Amino acid sequence: MSLMDYCTSHSVKEIFGYKTCCCRKALCIMGSILSCGFLLLLFYWRPEWNVWAKCVRCTLQEADIVLLRTTDEYKTWTKKKVRQIELSSPAKSNDTQHPVLSDMTSLLHRIIMKPELKVRYFEIQKIRYIWDFKEKQFVRPGCLEESHSCADIHHKFGPGLSITEVITRRLIFGPNTIEIQISPIWKLLCKEVLNPFYTFQLFGVCLWLSEDYTEYSIALIIMSFISLASSVYDLQQQSIKLYRLVESHNNMMVTVCRKDRGYKEVPSSELVPGDVFIVTGNKQILSCDSILIQGGCIVNESMLTGESIPVTKTPLPNIATPGCWNGPTEDHKRHILFCGTQVIQSKAAGQSEVKAVVFRTGFTTSKGELVRSILYPKPMDFKLYQDAFRFLMCLIIIATIGMIYSICVLLFNGVATGKVVRKALDVITIAVSPALPAAMTIGIIYSQERLKKKGIFSISPQRINICGLLNLICFDKTGTLTEDGLDLWGLASTKGKGLQNIFKFSSGVKLPWGPFFGAMASCHSLVLLDNTLRGDPLDLKMFETTGWEIKENAALKQRTEDAHSFIVKPGPTASEVSKAGIIVLKQYPFSSTLQRMSVVTQVIGKEKLTVYLKGAPEMVVRLCKPQTVPRSFSRELQRYTKQGFRVIGFAFKSIWNSRNISVANLKREDVESDLVFLGLLILENKLKPQTAPVLSELSEARIRTVMITGDNLQTAVTVAKSSGMIPLTHKIILVEASKTKISGTAVISWKTMENGMNNTNYNYNKLYFCMFKESKIPMDNFEKNKDFHFAMTGKSYKILIQHFYHLLPKLLINATVFARMSPNQKGSLIEEFQKLDYYVGMCGDGANDCGALKTAHAGISLSVHEASVASLFTSKIPNIECVPHLIKEGRAALVTSFCIFKYMALYSMIQYLGVLCLYWEANTFGNYQFLFEDLGITTIIGITMSFNHAYPKLDPHQPPGQLISPPLLLSVIMNVILSLALHVFGFMMVQQQPWYSRTDIYSACNSKNLTSNDVTANNNTMDTASISQESNEDYYKSYENTTVYLLSIFSCITTAIVYCKGKPYRKPIYTNYIFMITTLAQIGTCLYFLFGDQDAVYNALGVSIGRRTLVCTPRNWRFYILAMILVHFFVIMAIEEIIIENRYLWLFLKKCCKIKSTRRYKKIQRIIKKEPNWPPGDTSNYTTFCIMDEEVLEGHSNMSYEDDKTHKESLNKFEVSASKQAEEGNCKKEVIQEAYL
Repeated sequence: MSLMDYCTSHSVKEIFGYKTCCCRKALCIMGSILSCGFLLLLFYWRPEWNVWAKCVRCTLQEADIVLLRTTDEYKTWTKKKVRQIELSSPAKSNDTQHPVLSDMTSLLHRIIMKPELKVRYFEIQKIRYIWDFKEKQFVRPGCLEESHSCADIHHKFGPGLSITEVITRRLIFGPNTIEIQISPIWKLLCKEVLNPFYTFQLFGVCLWLSEDYTEYSIALIIMSFISLASSVYDLQQQSIKLYRLVESHNNMMVTVCRKDRGYKEVPSSELVPGDVFIVTGNKQILSCDSILIQGGCIVNESMLTGESIPVTKTPLPNIATPGCWNGPTEDHKRHILFCGTQVIQSKAAGQSEVKAVVFRTGFTTSKGELVRSILYPKPMDFKLYQDAFRFLMCLIIIATIGMIYSICVLLFNGVATGKVVRKALDVITIAVSPALPAAMTIGIIYSQERLKKKGIFSISPQRINICGLLNLICFDKTGTLTEDGLDLWGLASTKGKGLQNIFKFSSGVKLPWGPFFGAMASCHSLVLLDNTLRGDPLDLKMFETTGWEIKENAALKQRTEDAHSFIVKPGPTASEVSKAGIIVLKQYPFSSTLQRMSVVTQVIGKEKLTVYLKGAPEMVVRLCKPQTVPRSFSRELQRYTKQGFRVIGFAFKSIWNSRNISVANLKREDVESDLVFLGLLILENKLKPQTAPVLSELSEARIRTVMITGDNLQTAVTVAKSSGMIPLTHKIILVEASKTKISGTAVISWKTMENGMNNTNYNYNKLYFCMFKESKIPMDNFEKNKDFHFAMTGKSYKILIQHFYHLLPKLLINATVFARMSPNQKGSLIEEFQKLDYYVGMCGDGANDCGALKTAHAGISLSVHEASVASLFTSKIPNIECVPHLIKEGRAALVTSFCIFKYMALYSMIQYLGVLCLYWEANTFGNYQFLFEDLGITTIIGITMSFNHAYPKLDPHQPPGQLISPPLLLSVIMNVILSLALHVFGFMMVQQQPWYSRTDIYSACNSKNLTSNDVTANNNTMDTASISQESNEDYYKSYENTTVYLLSIFSCITTAIVYCKGKPYRKPIYTNYIFMITTLAQIGTCLYFLFGDQDAVYNALGVSIGRRTLVCTPRNWRFYILAMILVHFFVIMAIEEIIIENRYLWLFLKKCCKIKSTRRYKKIQRIIKKEPNWPPGDTSNYTTFCIMDEEVLEGHSNMSYEDDKTHKESLNKFEVSASKQAEEGNCKKEVIQEAYL
């Protein structure tokens, strides 16, 4: 799909009008001052609160502030100020004669406030919306009105605009620029710091600094600064790349035509819709979307399509037509020069110049829409992040409970109020770790680096996690599953009533002169650029086979007045012929709607004219005389298409003497009629060697594969079978939807494509022929296995959307091949799969798949052209091997995110429980105890846990896709309960020991190991209120502190070992050498703390960290602590392996509780399983057969195929209700439909 098609996507918003209230605004200012700016920060995060607090509701016509909300599931709010444009003085001085105001049908007449000559507007996402006083709604002007006919375009804009019109239009439409501002570092830094995550971090750091927890605060500041610097650097680099992409767009000079003033060279930024400019060629880059009105062009649209194939553009015909110039079909695109494309050759007809009328400017152009799609990407719908937010809310609730507990306990123990407040706030930063959200991205970062090493690049790293959930992959055919190039295989020309034997090009024999040779030499759209032939690969291969050459002839163009005239002559390698060459007098370019192209030619030295036509065989035979079409045509065509060949039909006819007619006045419908069928050109398109193994790997992993192609249906089915996408033993049912000509009712027919032989040696080049058989399908096998696949064309898909939409979900469950699909239909189909709750990936070569690539959850472009910037992932691997690589890394990143999230949550809970236990005794961990646990254990584990590489084989089962799930919740809850039991048990048991003393912390060890100073210092009774005297170095020392702390740090390590998952989504834990080494080092350090010589260890700690916080305990108690840790470790390991990770246990529980999947495609599969008559077995009308629960179909809708009239009416408008209540001031909800041309 080209980006021009992609830019027609819709985003629906609701708009509300507000008027600023001075009293409310003053109150908000006072509130901001009293809250020390927190209210401003809250308004920054929630702009709708800002508007609701400061403004009152009103109609849109009175509003000075508008509030917009998207109607999707995200409900994103945006605040915009309504501004006014004051038109220039020339318009004011002579407003009655002003051309804009004099045209009553013009949109500009309706948007100008009279007599003030002002325009009300607001801008959102680089697009300006202007108030229409007649329609009482905001509209998007940005381009010429669509109501103009072809003749209107020539008549109204052909002579050019006056200076007054240009000034007025420039003020209203804005400059023709695509400006990308490279924000300074400080601005980006401030924006990132104001993120709620970093705001919470700032709160935590300030609190810790107030408690002299300086070291970790500094460490967190450093880590946050590195994270911020990296984020800001990436943002600025993306802005710089985007700026360079559009830099040249804003710095070009063009020659425009002004009414009554002739030609003038102006900067491209001054162009406005309606301007006429000269297309010079010479690799000119177009700065706007424009309509070609005179002459012809050959352009390179690789910027938009990703395919460097010259495209021929023809002028808009100057004829009076009843409809608008850009009709319902896409044929009008051959007259449009798109912004960002390169004019590699301009061809003036006769002595005239090549002219174009500016159609769209700035961000409304095709290139501008591409840039906007990058600047404002579609929000990512991933339940993981929603669940993470809910989980954080649960942690905050737990932290609140702990805070209340802390306040009560500490106040009961007589602690000073100020200390109580600080310690209570401390609980929040312990229960909800500031590092928790950041830890979620670590696995993604490492996966992104591993993907880069494999040649896969991403512009949205967050989507890597979603790749781990992909369960349906759509593939383009040509260039993706099959090779890019085409080889000429053979030629089947007519002979009598049939086709003669195949002429094989591989035989080395030259094709003799004849009508077929003439067609191959002249019927193409190739151009000669810098002495090199450029054009469609099929045309190149066909023309090179003839051995002829293209010659340009300026005199010929003047004589024929056709911009695309050329001469072909025999080259050095051509076979000897008696013809000097062929003159191509007129060319009718290929049209995807018409599925053909044709040329009017004349042999040099002859007067007779000959028409040659080529295109889809089915279309070609419709234009031929029936008696010239072989009786075996359908059979022969099926024969070759079923072998995977690409087949092109050819026809010709001789027309009048060139002296008696004007070639320029020939109509296409007259030229392309009553033709003589010539035969079929057969081209071979081989499968890529990697295709079948990759599809087999995906099938084994239970990942569904679908083909979406613009090629022939038979060819697509053959490729699907030969590649293994459809097993040979499965049946294929062709779904054909059509409308009856008489009544106009829609009908569906079902046809079975049956293999004539059952042979497992299915070869791409030797396929067994199958015939369409329209009959009742036997249901016996389907009831047992449901082993069938639907195949359909784009035409049938369109009718299904329009007339059988209730049936579409059931069809999509088993549909595998979609052929002859237009770019719009590809994107629509992806959306339909997504509505069935599939996680959809799309892999294409970037030529005509850009829209589908952008729509999919994960779009993978195999193209390295600039158009790949619209795809989330770009692969330098020129085949589909990148797909399983991406899924494997996605699964690894997803599992890593889950593991780190669970670990960070449990680490917070472990520390939280330990601190709450110590608060009971008015004690807590020392700063350096926190520092070692936070920095020396958790931070290192959080970083190294993500080093596990992806498992080399795709598992048939998907990883979990949501945090709020029974297994994960049970895992966290059980670990919290066990950690609580461990800490409380250790806390209580140490108090029961015979050597325990609340007042003498050295009573447990031999007094000879203590210095006299220690004995003297510690014989004093510890006051339980000493928490307020934290300057005392003995404050933290206690048997409870030592026991709980050792249990806490060991628990952090053992939890990490349990949660560091390996197979089946990541390599085993022992392959993560860095994690293993650091974990063993941490265990060794903790064991040394536990069993090392107490004097040496604690004195060393006292020297190194400045404060001794652990006390000596008997050796047998140390073994008790180790035993508790080991029991805890083995219990949580057993729970994790036997219960949490036991897939069979959960399946058994689901079965017992009759819990079924809530995904829509699963529901439909269950419905289909109960229907013995599905699929239908006859070819009758199908209107009421579908049995579907409303719950299943709830929310399943598609707006891509609205009625054309309704669509046109809503195009570019903010639709508002014109109810009486709105007029009276009772504002209602108003809906904007933002549609891109």
